[in-house]
Amino acid sequence: MSTFWFVTAPLYSHTDWGGLLNTAKVLKKSRHQVLWVSSQPLAQHIETAGLDFAPIPQTGWLWPPPPKPDLSQIAPQEAVMLRYRRALDTWLSEDLVRQAVEALLTLAARIGRPDAMVIDPFLTAAAIAAEKLDVPLIVGGWPAQADLNAEAMFPVQKALGKESQQRIARLCEHFGVHGVNFSGGVTPSIRSPLLHVCYFTRSWYRSEMTTLLEQNVFVGGKAQLPDDAPPQWLQDIPDDWPLALITLGTVFTGDLGFFSWAAQSAYREGLVPIVVLGRNPIDPEQKAQLKRALPPHTRLLNWAPFDHVLPRAAIIIHHGGMGTTHRAVVHGRVQIAVPHAADQRVQARRIAMAKVGLNLSAQDVQQGKIREGIHALLSDERTIARAQKLAEEMAALGGIERAAKEILKVIQML
Repeated sequence: MSTFWFVTAPLYSHTDWGGLLNTAKVLKKSRHQVLWVSSQPLAQHIETAGLDFAPIPQTGWLWPPPPKPDLSQIAPQEAVMLRYRRALDTWLSEDLVRQAVEALLTLAARIGRPDAMVIDPFLTAAAIAAEKLDVPLIVGGWPAQADLNAEAMFPVQKALGKESQQRIARLCEHFGVHGVNFSGGVTPSIRSPLLHVCYFTRSWYRSEMTTLLEQNVFVGGKAQLPDDAPPQWLQDIPDDWPLALITLGTVFTGDLGFFSWAAQSAYREGLVPIVVLGRNPIDPEQKAQLKRALPPHTRLLNWAPFDHVLPRAAIIIHHGGMGTTHRAVVHGRVQIAVPHAADQRVQARRIAMAKVGLNLSAQDVQQGKIREGIHALLSDERTIARAQKLAEEMAALGGIERAAKEILKVIQML
């Protein structure tokens, strides 16, 4: 029996990445000791999933980020630099990372170190702590890639890359480690030398194929069969009414215009909009305005069981989050992604490259392109067939059970 720590930022979305939480549950079911380590906001979610939870005061992830400045008052080049620096600060603020490494080392001193750490792909502190504890590191949900070519990068990327190198170097010197769990090159990132578990197919990363490294294992995923009854609101919708699932995940939920535009577009194409707002608080007046802007028959929810809804959905319109994208793919659904930040832009491009959906911008949404996209996707039998074929390819790779086996192989090799 082995002991695993799953270490993530304290955000619901960072427990997913296509299958991270469910992989932990498979390992526990196989009688291994699994401990989820994060800050207190995740405690209830993890304990509800049936896993043990260890709270630490700091994970090193800067959240919520500082309020956005008024970009209209900033020169364009400065605004781009600010956007990149805000992203860098989220995963690499030195003071927060130091606190988080100390918290992980303190936990290990108190309960003993694990046999391996399986981590959120952007959690710097866990990468450093694993090396300090001489514990193998496994990255869940993100591929290991070769270093970028500096000649092909913009000046702002080079400048921020150099800054990230300096921050990592100072952190490694502070803790007396070499940085074995980081990539080199001009833009360093967390990179396990042992294993990256990716919950998609290799072909999903077709635009990055030449940069993928040998420690990547592509395990795909399978649609989860619910073990409970559908909610009553879903049962009340006639079976022959096609649905459009509309969501911005759990973080970027404040774009109420997106919800109304998407719902109106879906309704005009003959679909019942299922609008999922997330659990973040919304100003009551703004919510009332949104309700008035929604078409008839819309279901407005804070949360919806995707594994009940997606089998009945004709399409999903979303933000491009990795977990949401993964759910759409394993259910074989065509999709429209409107990315709002960070890795969502990458996922949206992958959706379009796989030809299972569209990548739209906020401007596209405002110009009415969602309705055009819905009509085009649902009228194209080839796109629908490709989405279903991709789901079959994902399932054939083994999913979370395969992920758990690959993680155990790392322990057995050492």
